[in-house]
Amino acid sequence: MVMQTAKKLLPWLCEVRRDFHMYPELGMEEYRTMDKVCHHLDALNIPYEKNIANTGVVAIIEGNNPEGKTIALRADMDALPIREENDVPYYSRHKGKMHACGHDAHMTILLGAACILSSNRDELPGNVKLLFQPAEETVGGAAPMIEEGALKDPTVDAVLGLHVAPELPVGTIGVKYGQMNASSDALSLTVHGKGAHAAYPAGGKDAIVMSAQLLSALQTVVSRNVDARESAVVTFGTISGGTQPNIVADRVHLQGTMRTLNPKVRADVLERLQATVENVAKGLGGSAELAIDPGYTALINNDKMVDLVKKAGKDLLGEKNMTITPKPSLGVEDFSFFAAEVPGAFYRLGVRNESKGIVHGGHTPRFDIDERALAIGAAMQVCNVQGFFQQKGSF
Repeated sequence: MVMQTAKKLLPWLCEVRRDFHMYPELGMEEYRTMDKVCHHLDALNIPYEKNIANTGVVAIIEGNNPEGKTIALRADMDALPIREENDVPYYSRHKGKMHACGHDAHMTILLGAACILSSNRDELPGNVKLLFQPAEETVGGAAPMIEEGALKDPTVDAVLGLHVAPELPVGTIGVKYGQMNASSDALSLTVHGKGAHAAYPAGGKDAIVMSAQLLSALQTVVSRNVDARESAVVTFGTISGGTQPNIVADRVHLQGTMRTLNPKVRADVLERLQATVENVAKGLGGSAELAIDPGYTALINNDKMVDLVKKAGKDLLGEKNMTITPKPSLGVEDFSFFAAEVPGAFYRLGVRNESKGIVHGGHTPRFDIDERALAIGAAMQVCNVQGFFQQKGSF
């Protein structure tokens, strides 16, 4: 029944998605996008607040018991600084910007679910919050939305999100128990030495040599301090220093990133990195500082919420169209901040169609989706909500 209703909405869903796709906006610049979301919510008679965390929108569908449980559904809104290469009628009208990660589809799916849920709101024994979140690709809009009360009034008891998956065929979904995405931390390392003539290096302290020693030592933090059954990656992607080939460098600057899946491993590795930087540099006669800019937290799914999604997927699509992802990704996803506050699950929605040439990965100029996934995603979210309210006990 839900799938049939969603399929009837497909022409409208395609129209909505293509409009978002034609006018992509980058993180914290989603003003037109925000207004379009609000326009559709007005048409559905769903109350909302806008300008949350700058360009976010929080809407609420009240059921027949406003004091009952509340589940939140999240969609991200921002595009990427990529020039589209698809020859389609709905190509990006904003040169150099593109919905190359499917956030146009995410918003459309949430609006489709909202349409179905709001038309049956009298049957809901609680509330459904709709979170349209800015800046997933850049500064991260989830944390500031939480700070501004997106999970309060009414208090959210659980949260769900999805992401289009170009590696999965349309008509399938993928779920992951436990750890799904990594945390991220930006690393900025400055090494201080003492300049000298290259012919007389003993008169100085070579910051380049110190940097080389530090890079080797920092890699052993993972290989010799992290349990091999855990995951951690430390990578330095830029290095700059020195002024002339015949001058011993007095300063070198490096920038990198760290990814982990376990919050305790994250804390332990950061502590070891700091200690290694300070002590290795001191032992070589110089000094160094490591500045750490915390990024996204690790995305860890709640197993009971994953069970809920899995059941909805089986009911809608059949067990053969359900996949369980065996390994987590070391990529990041700021849905993690919502899932760290309340029980949550994030899952993947297949959008691949090789017969139509829809095979390109996210963050590439030719990314696209099989739009049939819009109806499937909307139906999945509706069934997830229904399953949540049917669930006995707490998560």
